[in-house]
Amino acid sequence: MSAKFDYTLDFQNTDFRAHPELYRVGVGEQGVLLVQPYKGEILPHWRFATPEAARESSEVIWNLFLAYGAAGDFVGMDMARKFLQMGMTRARRYANHKGGKKYDGPVPEDKKGQSGAHGRTVLPFVVDAEKAESAAIFRAKWEAAKADPTYQLLLQTYRAQTSSAPAFKCRSTRRKSLRD
Repeated sequence: MSAKFDYTLDFQNTDFRAHPELYRVGVGEQGVLLVQPYKGEILPHWRFATPEAARESSEVIWNLFLAYGAAGDFVGMDMARKFLQMGMTRARRYANHKGGKKYDGPVPEDKKGQSGAHGRTVLPFVVDAEKAESAAIFRAKWEAAKADPTYQLLLQTYRAQTSSAPAFKCRSTRRKSLRD
């Protein structure tokens, strides 16, 4: 079990480079669009619409990942890892569902902000080869990031300092989640 991502923090006014002790890895991509200054540094480079865009984007994000590692910045490395993972999952979603829309109909009012079908029908599974290639490009970089020795060392140090349990569960290797 990992330390839960703390959504109650004041993300608009918190600099996680200055206060890395406040950061929580959470599960998967949690917080990827909240944690500053990293979101501002990485998001402008995040693209997956075409394999060319995914290749360029994943390479820039990979280089940021390496730079954060060289600086001993675990939070930066983890945020870059999350953007690589998000590149894979979003491209995969668009590869599997036209327009990236997985469910039919709007999210019920009482379920907004929560993931899941919430009683809605899953739309037909249609493969877009171009988006699937984009997902594979990001997946390769994401896998490399997770296995990177500097990342692993900084992750162990981070866990020891924050008493966090395992940082994330790699669910994407299961066949079903590749379709999500």
